[in-house]
Amino acid sequence: MELWLVRHGETLWNREGRLLGWTDLPLTPLGEAQARALKGNLPPLPAYSSDLKRALQTALLAGFQPVPTQALREIHFGVLEGALWEGLEPQHKEALLRFQGFHPPEGESLEGFQGRVLRFLEGLTGPALLFTHGGVIRAALRALGEDGLVAPGSGVVVDWPRRVLDRVAPSP
Repeated sequence: MELWLVRHGETLWNREGRLLGWTDLPLTPLGEAQARALKGNLPPLPAYSSDLKRALQTALLAGFQPVPTQALREIHFGVLEGALWEGLEPQHKEALLRFQGFHPPEGESLEGFQGRVLRFLEGLTGPALLFTHGGVIRAALRALGEDGLVAPGSGVVVDWPRRVLDRVAPSP
């Protein structure tokens, strides 16, 4: 089943290198341009979105009316929410880079997050567009035996649950 996993456009915290999970920030002007650049580059499939503003805004600016769902939210970083990457303790950086064994204080464990995302993906019954977050896309890629980061305003096409098909990177 073909899934288009689209990361929201840039936010201020993305630009600043801060951990951004459940804090509900809007897109920057660049993020809005990235989202508008998606218009016409995505297929007319049923669309779902994280219920957070930045993902919904991306979908709307790309020309879609998605079904919002909490299942497509980014990981909850707990007390690390908003922390600068450079200021993170080495064990948190290492766990995030490995994408394994991460459990922020008062936040969501990486295993719980991945389970939430994969349950949603496994519940889909046909091809779809998913407007979501970098961590959600990385969880899906890891489930397919791959890894990688997707830049804001771009995405990846996968044959779920088999393999990655292509990367989507329109420029504003």
